[in-house]
Amino acid sequence: MGLRARRRRPAVSVPERERERTPHRRRAGSSRLIASVNYAFNGIIYAARSQPNMRLHLFAAFFVLVATLFLHLQRVYVVVIVLLVGLVLSLELMNTAIEAIVDLLTLSHHPLAKVAKDAAAGAVLTTSVTAVVVGYLIFYEAISHGGAQVYEQLRSVSLSVVFVAMLATIAATILLKAYVGRGSPLRGGAVSGHAALAFVAACFIFVLSSSPLVGTLGFVLALLVAQSRVEGGIHTIMEVVYGTAVGAVIAMTIFLVLRVGHILP
Repeated sequence: MGLRARRRRPAVSVPERERERTPHRRRAGSSRLIASVNYAFNGIIYAARSQPNMRLHLFAAFFVLVATLFLHLQRVYVVVIVLLVGLVLSLELMNTAIEAIVDLLTLSHHPLAKVAKDAAAGAVLTTSVTAVVVGYLIFYEAISHGGAQVYEQLRSVSLSVVFVAMLATIAATILLKAYVGRGSPLRGGAVSGHAALAFVAACFIFVLSSSPLVGTLGFVLALLVAQSRVEGGIHTIMEVVYGTAVGAVIAMTIFLVLRVGHILP
């Protein structure tokens, strides 16, 4: 009995095979890229939710970047600030990753685990202090020279605007406390009203004073007010940060409205 001749598939050249596989490879490559980006954002979101320092750095980064728009900094200064912001946030993410790895590998308290966490936190602290010093020098230079015109325009703000800003801050704080449902209007709660008022006042002192040094001292006093609320056990660190954010946002919003509305010369 003879063997049947098997039908042979037509030979496919290597380039044709590559063309057949290319769409699948492209789809797989694009899906892997999208998944990698999603994983990265999940890591950032986890760090922001679980790490108070990460939230603090994000708030600071937002206000610093907004300040660069107000002062019309030179491009090289903006590049330096963006690089420092990215470096601080990246190190904070690395610190979070190191803490997670150490907690995963150690079942009990170990001295070396503490050393690893402390060293990672020290790297973040060193970079943050460096960023603060560099940012202070850049903004001081911008206000003294490059931002002199904007600074002089903002100095024409009347006292009634300051009064309105204070009332708006008090109202916003009470509304936020009522929305969250914690704390009384004058004590405790999800937002520190004292910190909000202190930073609104510091912003206006910085604008209305003729010396950047006086404005800087105003922010130092505002920080002391915020620190006293935490030390007294009235607010947590994040509640003080939220209050600081409320005050700074209200002050910058008023300055922006005045400039856009051509109320300022």
